[in-house]
Amino acid sequence: MDNAASVALSVLGASVTRPTVVLAEDHPPVAEQIREVLGGDFDVLAVVGHGEALVKAVRRLRPDAVVTDISMPGMDGMQAARELLTELPGLPVVFITVHDDPTLARAALTIGKGYVLKASAGEDLADAVRCVLDNRYFVSAALGRIEALVGTLH
Repeated sequence: MDNAASVALSVLGASVTRPTVVLAEDHPPVAEQIREVLGGDFDVLAVVGHGEALVKAVRRLRPDAVVTDISMPGMDGMQAARELLTELPGLPVVFITVHDDPTLARAALTIGKGYVLKASAGEDLADAVRCVLDNRYFVSAALGRIEALVGTLH
């Protein structure tokens, strides 16, 4: 969280730094809901609707983490994350998706460290971002034990 994009707030005279996030989601109503979920704990610097815009926003804004839908028109979230990680190794990435497919989750977790089902985003997303910021994996509980998904990645 020592990223230059972190936003400092003054709370009762003390300085508090909130992690920053760029969000990619191609459905505006869903993007707004996710933004609200994240806004309680993080500063959402930008909301974009496709992978190309995600890459541009992250290059410009240098957030602490990225939250991206997997399925988007044009460049999808996984492609965008791969491209970003070549330039910014270690960038924390959380994928959000409707797909409760363990095979897709495994593939996503070779790129990022978080995999959250949209159905559980309200409960899981803030925790997922905190985990990836701490260099830990997070997978929605509906997909089963995290060890079963990430244990084979290393």
